[in-house]
Amino acid sequence: MAEHYSSFDRSGRRWLLQRLTAVFLIGTLAFHFFLLHFVNHAAEIEFAGTQARMSEVGYFSLMVLFLVAATFHGVNGVYNALVNMGLEGTRKRVVGGVLAFSGVLLIAQGIRVAFAMAGVI
Repeated sequence: MAEHYSSFDRSGRRWLLQRLTAVFLIGTLAFHFFLLHFVNHAAEIEFAGTQARMSEVGYFSLMVLFLVAATFHGVNGVYNALVNMGLEGTRKRVVGGVLAFSGVLLIAQGIRVAFAMAGVI
């Protein structure tokens, strides 16, 4: 039987955040699916409607939280998959830094787009 190895420390913060973001993402995706596929059918969705939804504080906040959670979940998952494949030493630090920087850029761009969609900028 192959040995199972995981870089996640079950008592660690990243392990917990990976699980919490997964639960949040599932709930948010269910909300999105229900709202945009049952309440409003895909053929009825228009840019103006998206702008109207994004101008509501609750919806805007949910989408920004979704952006942050999805970015963390994805970046953290990729990083841990690479560590599980044997990434270590300097390469591990460099990859971690590049992924963290990419995550920050993705969140910054996503928030910029969210504000533009809400008509704030």
